[in-house]
Amino acid sequence: MTLTFEDFQPGHFGTFGPRHVTREEIIAFAAEFDPQPMHLDEEAGRNSMLRGLAASGWHLCALMMRMLYDGMLHRTASLGAPGVNELKWLVPLRPGDDITLDLHVLESRVSRSLPGVGIVTFRAEVRNASGQQLLEAVWPAMMGRRDASATD
Repeated sequence: MTLTFEDFQPGHFGTFGPRHVTREEIIAFAAEFDPQPMHLDEEAGRNSMLRGLAASGWHLCALMMRMLYDGMLHRTASLGAPGVNELKWLVPLRPGDDITLDLHVLESRVSRSLPGVGIVTFRAEVRNASGQQLLEAVWPAMMGRRDASATD
């Protein structure tokens, strides 16, 4: 069953994961996309404000997106997103962490200009196994409506 705009009511939507993150994937991502020393080398990480090897925040965003896709996005009438309203990296992602994604719907409304489209505002929280919140993100997503000819 494809989830449409009407399926996204305000409140907690779901929890996805856990996803285990390895040292090797942290370094591989950093080597290709964010080769800052604290993401590549344990000693450089220890000597940084991160106090140890830590994943790039962009790596954490990519992991969140994968968890979002696997958890629900692949079975929705998603039409994309116009951007991200808020993104906060709160605690570093470390090698060996198991992360989970909590997804909340903050608001749902029908598009003013495209009546066949609904706008769903999501808030995501990624936590490690200790319960520390690593990331918070808020963004609007466009979802197809069940009856694309509907008008409100």
